[in-house]
Amino acid sequence: MTKEVDIEQVASELLNAAFRVHTSLGPGLLESAYEACMEHVLRQKGFRVARQVTVPIEFDGLKLDAGYRMDLLVEDLVVAELKAVDALLPIHHAQVLTQLKLSRRTLGFLINFNVTHLRDGIKRIVLGHPRN
Repeated sequence: MTKEVDIEQVASELLNAAFRVHTSLGPGLLESAYEACMEHVLRQKGFRVARQVTVPIEFDGLKLDAGYRMDLLVEDLVVAELKAVDALLPIHHAQVLTQLKLSRRTLGFLINFNVTHLRDGIKRIVLGHPRN
C-alpha cells in the first residue's frame, strides 16, 4: 500500500485473510499451503507481504543468520506465525515473542489452521517495547 498504514488496520486485514483462507480450505493442509494462500489474499488487498523473512540473531556483537524465519511479515509491521498442528504449545507462543524481539516489532499473531473454528486457533501477541 502506498499510504501510511495503521498497525491495527493491518492486523484486522490479516485476520480477515486468515478467516477467508480457513473458510475456503478448512483444516488438514500443510502450513505452507496456508502461508501461500494468506500471502495471495493479502497482496490482493494491496498489502506488502514478505514470506519466510530471515531474522538474524545478534549475539556478542555478531549478527548471525541462524536460519530463523518469520512465516509472514505484513507491511513491515505485523508478524504472522502460521501453524497446522493439533494444539498450540507454549513453545509456539515463545517463538512469536522471540521473532518480535529479534525483529524489533511489537505485534504478532500465532494462527493455527488445524482447528474446526479458526477463532480457537488465533493468539494475538504484543511485545511491550517501542520499535527502533
